[in-house]
Amino acid sequence: MPDVIVDKAIYAGGRRSDIDGDISDAFDLARADGECFLWIGLFEPDEAEFEHIKDELKLHPLAAEDAVSAHQRPKMERYDDTLFVVLKTLQYIDETSDIEVGEIMVFLGHDFVVTVRHGAGNPLGPVRKRLEESPELLKHGATAVLYAVCDEVVDRYGLVVHEVEVDIIGLERSVFDPSARDVTADIYSLKREVLEFRSAEDPLVPVLQDIVKGRVAECAGTREYFRDVLDHLLLVDGQVDAHNELLNSVLTAHLALLGKQQNEDMRKISAWAAIIAVPTAIAGIYGMNFEHMPELHSALGYPLVITVMAITCVVLFNKLRKNKWL
Repeated sequence: MPDVIVDKAIYAGGRRSDIDGDISDAFDLARADGECFLWIGLFEPDEAEFEHIKDELKLHPLAAEDAVSAHQRPKMERYDDTLFVVLKTLQYIDETSDIEVGEIMVFLGHDFVVTVRHGAGNPLGPVRKRLEESPELLKHGATAVLYAVCDEVVDRYGLVVHEVEVDIIGLERSVFDPSARDVTADIYSLKREVLEFRSAEDPLVPVLQDIVKGRVAECAGTREYFRDVLDHLLLVDGQVDAHNELLNSVLTAHLALLGKQQNEDMRKISAWAAIIAVPTAIAGIYGMNFEHMPELHSALGYPLVITVMAITCVVLFNKLRKNKWL
C-alpha cells in the first residue's frame, strides 16, 4: 500500500504491536487471534489505493465508495458484520473566521478498525496516542477506537462553538457602535457558518443515541463512554441553536438601527429643505420683476426683506432642532 496509510498496528490486551510485514498478513493474524484487532488509519485515499483494503475486508461497494468520495452526512449504517460510521470534523480558521469541514469514516468490525480521514481537521495521531496510554479502555476492543474518535470530534466542536460565540459578541458590539462600519455581510457570513456547523453536528445526535440506548450490539461494553460523548454533543447542539437564534436577533437589531439612521437622515434632509424653501420662495417672487412692488422704491426694502428671510430661517431652525429634526 502507498503512503496513504498514516499508521497501522495490532492491539491485543490493550497493548500495541507494530506491523512489520504485509497488511494481508496483519489481517490474517488479527483473525487468527480472536482477542486482538487491527487498526489502520488512512488519509484521503483514492479508489485504487482503497481497493486492497476493500477486498481484504470484503467491504460493501457502497460503503467503500462513500469512504473514497467523502461528502457524506453524519450517519451510521450496517453492512453485514461491518459498522460504517461517518463523522464531520470542524476546524476554525482564525484568519478568516471560517469553519472548515472535513470527514472521518470509521469501518468497525470484530477484529479490525479502518479510519479514513478527509480534510486537515482532527488528525487522529493524538487519538491513537491517548488510547495507547489507556490500556484498560483499549481492552474493550475495536469499539474503543470508535469512542475515542467520536470523543475527539465532539471535543473539537466545543472549541469551535466557543470561537463562534466570540465572533458573535464582536458583531454585537459593532452593531451598537455608531462609528462602526456596516456589518450586514459579516452577520450573514457568520450565520452561514453556524448553519454549516449545525448540519455537521446535529445528525450525529441520533447516531450516539442509538449507541447509548443499546441498539448497537458492538458497543455494549462502551455505552457509558458514549453517554459522556452524547452529553457533550447535546450541550454543543443547544449552543449552536442558541447562536443561530442570537444571530437572527443581531441581524434584526442591525437592520432596525440602519432603518432608524436612514429615517433620521431623511428628517434632516427634509428639515434643511424646509429652511431653504423660505428664502428661495421670497427670492423667487422678486425674480418676477414686478414694477409696482413697494419695497423696490424704499431704501430699506432690500435690508428689510433680507432680515425677514434671516429671521424666518433662524426661527425654523430653532423650531426643528427643538423637535429633534436637526
